[in-house]
Amino acid sequence: MASLGLVLVVGVTEFERTAPGALSRVHESDPALAGMNDCSACHGGWFETMADACLECHQQVAAHLDEDRGLHGMLLPDDGATRCALCHSEHHGEGFAVVNRSSFALAGVPDPQAFDHASIGFDLAGAHLELDCTECHEHAEAELPPPGEFRYLGLQQDCASCHDDPHEGAMQLDCTACHGQAAFDIFEPRDHGAQLPLVGGHGGLDCATCHEVDSPFALEALGARGGASGARSCTDCHDSPHHPGFVAGTAWLAEASRDMICAHCHRADHESFREPGLSVDAEQHAQSGFPLTLPHDELDCAQCHAGGPESSFDERYPGRTAESCAACHDDPHAGQFTLPVAQAADCLDCHDRHRFEPHTFDSVAHDLLAMPLTDSHAALDCEACHAADGPEGTRVFRGTAERCEQCHTDAHEGFFDAFFAPVSAQAVPSTPAAGDCASCHATTHFDDVDREAFDHAAFTDFAIRDAHAQSECESCHPRAAEPDFTGRSFGRVAEHFGDFMGCVTCHADPHAGAFDQPSLPAFVDGRADCARCHAESSFRVLPRGFDHSLWTGYPLEGHHAELDCSACHAPLATPSPEGRSWDHALGTSCADCHSDPHAGQFLERGETDCAACHRNTRSFLDMRFDHDRDARFPLGDAHRNVSCAECHESVPWGPLEIVRYKPLDTQCVDCHGLDEALLLRRLEESR
Repeated sequence: MASLGLVLVVGVTEFERTAPGALSRVHESDPALAGMNDCSACHGGWFETMADACLECHQQVAAHLDEDRGLHGMLLPDDGATRCALCHSEHHGEGFAVVNRSSFALAGVPDPQAFDHASIGFDLAGAHLELDCTECHEHAEAELPPPGEFRYLGLQQDCASCHDDPHEGAMQLDCTACHGQAAFDIFEPRDHGAQLPLVGGHGGLDCATCHEVDSPFALEALGARGGASGARSCTDCHDSPHHPGFVAGTAWLAEASRDMICAHCHRADHESFREPGLSVDAEQHAQSGFPLTLPHDELDCAQCHAGGPESSFDERYPGRTAESCAACHDDPHAGQFTLPVAQAADCLDCHDRHRFEPHTFDSVAHDLLAMPLTDSHAALDCEACHAADGPEGTRVFRGTAERCEQCHTDAHEGFFDAFFAPVSAQAVPSTPAAGDCASCHATTHFDDVDREAFDHAAFTDFAIRDAHAQSECESCHPRAAEPDFTGRSFGRVAEHFGDFMGCVTCHADPHAGAFDQPSLPAFVDGRADCARCHAESSFRVLPRGFDHSLWTGYPLEGHHAELDCSACHAPLATPSPEGRSWDHALGTSCADCHSDPHAGQFLERGETDCAACHRNTRSFLDMRFDHDRDARFPLGDAHRNVSCAECHESVPWGPLEIVRYKPLDTQCVDCHGLDEALLLRRLEESR
C-alpha cells in the first residue's frame, strides 16, 4: 500500500512537470493563473469537466449558454458548445491568439468580417454593413484586451449605447420605431402601415403634421404608460360633416364601429374626401333621416344636391329630412307656419306625404289646436273663419280669431272684464283658452249656461248662499220682454234695483242707518254692511252675536245681561214697513225703565244719576254711597253708628210713602234742641 501511494505522488508530480507548453498571453496575464502548475484550475478536478472550469471564469459565456443567446448560446452541444478547447486552443505560448479565425470557422463563421449578426438576434443593415468589426468591437483584434474588457461581449443593441440621443430621453419608443439603419434623417416608421398606410393623402406628410408636439399624439407621448397609443380613428384628425345619426346608422349597416366607419366609404389612400365614384346607396341614404321613397325615389342626386366643385359640404348636403318639405318646395302659406314666435309646423301635419292636395287636416286635427271645433262651430265651413285675404290672396290660418270675444259682441258690456284682468284682486284663477266667455257659456248656444257651476262670487263679487241660494236667478235678474241687440234677455240688477250698494240695494234698512255711523266699524271679521251682524240664512240669525256695548254704547251688565231682548225691545204686533219686528228701547237711563223711589229728590238738571249711589245693575241695594264724601253732613264718629232711619224717616208723598233724604237740616240743634243752663255755664267759664 505504501508503495502505491508513492507511485501516485510521483506520477502527479511528474504530470505537473510535463505541461504541453506555455499559456497564452491572455491567461498568463491573469495573476490567478500565471505560474500555476495545478492543471485542474483549467482542466477540472476529479468531479468537474474542463468546460466547467472554463465557465467559472468566463461567466458571461456561461450566461449565454444558459439563456441560448449570443454566438455561444446559438451553438448546439454537438457543435462544441460545451467543448471550449475545440475552438480555443491553449499552451501555445504568449504569441498565440486564443480567439482566431480558426475559432470562428469551427463555430460556423468562415469569415469574421462577414459574420451574420442576425444569428444572435441583431440584424445589421444599412450603414452598419459598412463598418469594420473594430468600430463596434474595439478590442476584437487586440493581442490582449484591457483588464475587465472583452473582445466581442458586453455590447448592447440599444442605439443609445453607441449614438448620442438627440431627443434627450423624451421618446418613449425605441429608436427603431422611427429610424432604420441607413441614416437617422431617413424616417422608416416601424409597422405604421398596420395602423395607417402612409399613402395617398397621408403620404409625404411631415411626422409633426399628425404627431403635433405637446399633443396627446405627439411622438414623445407614443408608448408612454397610460398615454396615447399610435392607433387613431379618422375623426381624431378630421372633423366629420355627417350627422351623428347618419354615422351611427351606416356603422350599424356595415357592422363596424362609429370611429372606423369613415373607411367604409372613404379609402385610406384617397387624395380627397370627394374622390370620384363615391356614392351612397338607398339603404345608406335612409340612415340620413331621408329614405328615398315615393315621390323622391326617382329623382337624380343633383336635383337635391346641387353645387359645383367649390361648394361646401353643407351647401351640397344641408341635412334635410323627408319632413322638411319647405326646404325644396315654395310655401303657399306665406310663412304663417314658420313664424319665429311659434314652433314651425310640419307640412305633413296637414298634407299627405305623397301629394299636397287634398289636405288631410280634419276636425280631429283641429281639436288639437287652441280652438276645437265643437257644437255650433263644427257646422261652419273653413272659409267662414279662414278667409283668403292674406298677402297675395293666401288663406289666413295663423292669427285667426280663437276667442269668443273676437267674433261675438259682449252681451255683458264689459262687466266681467275686471274679474278676468290679472291686476284684479278678484281675478278668476284660470280662463279657458277659448276666451273669457267660455268660462260660463258652451258652444252650443249662449243660453246654454250651467247655472249650478256658475261661480257667482268669483264673477260678480257677490256670493249666492243660504236664503239667496233658494231663489231663482230671475228674482234678481228679471227677464226683459224683448232681447237687446246682442240677443240678451237676461235682466241686469242695476236696471231693476239701481247701483249695487250692498244689502240695502234690495232690502230696506230697518235700523234707519243707525249702525252706519262713522264712529262704528265698517267691517267685522272681513264682513261689511248688514253681514257685520246678520247671516244670509235669516235676518234673525246673528252668527257672531250682538255686541250691545259696541253698537249702542250701552253695555249690558249685571241683571241687564240676564234679560231677554224683548224685555227692553217690545215685539211689534205688526212689522214696520222696513221689516222691523222689535220696537226701539225706551232709553238708556235708569229712569227710562225704572220708577224713581226717591220721588225726584236726586233730580238734577232734569236727570237722576242712579249710578252715583248704586254700585251696579245686579241689585239696587248694592250701594256705593259714602256719607262723608257724597253728602253735606259728614257723619263723624258720633253719628257713624246711628241707624239711617234715625235721620231719614218715611214721610207721605201723595198716595205714596217715601224715605226723605233731602232737604234735611244739618245743625245740631235741628236734632238735639237747646240746653240753656249748659249754655250759660259755658259762657261764664269763658269769661
